Amino acid sequence: MTLKLHCFGESGNAYKAALPLELSGLDWEPVFVDFFNGATRTPEYRAEVNEMGEVPVLVDGDLRLTQSGVIQDYITEKSGKFGGTTLEERREVLRWVLWDNHKLSSQAGMTRFLMNFLPEAKRPAEVIGFMQGRLKSAYQVLDAHLSGRDWIVGDGPTNADFSCCAYLYYPEPFGFDRADWPQIAAWLDRIADLPGWKHPYDLMPGSPADRA
Repeated sequence: MTLKLHCFGESGNAYKAALPLELSGLDWEPVFVDFFNGATRTPEYRAEVNEMGEVPVLVDGDLRLTQSGVIQDYITEKSGKFGGTTLEERREVLRWVLWDNHKLSSQAGMTRFLMNFLPEAKRPAEVIGFMQGRLKSAYQVLDAHLSGRDWIVGDGPTNADFSCCAYLYYPEPFGFDRADWPQIAAWLDRIADLPGWKHPYDLMPGSPADRA
């Protein structure tokens, strides 16, 4: 049975699920969610797709899963990939996924939205500056951790990598420059070299160009 991922291209959180789906070899297809025209805010979406009004949402038959980390764990369960090879590695993958959701992706997603998807006159400069400061601290942690290693956990890519990398491939400015973070830059190149890797705008439907 084909898995269905409710998603849209601009969503880094959806990319956290779409990328391991694509690399796992599981049979899946994207279901476009028209976020910018309010699809996730409708009563129908909240009643029928996700009560939290968010993407991603993974549907596998009668099973419906939300939150990218939960979906990643299910992909590992189905495919046997990306979860770490030992109990210690599995815990470490979870630690980094939780860190990313709290310290990196949440900050990057908000900052990118404020800087690129709000009308220019409504972009709060002080908030953006504050968020970029917090992001800098997160980049420092990740860059230092990647020194001397190819992957965040273990000897191959895991959900820790797919969670932490998700927003860092987007072209819209939000305060991340690869040139400032050489370990992160090399790691992003390694992920992009994985067989089957696709950029979020190529992997999921929907991009700023579609609304231009």
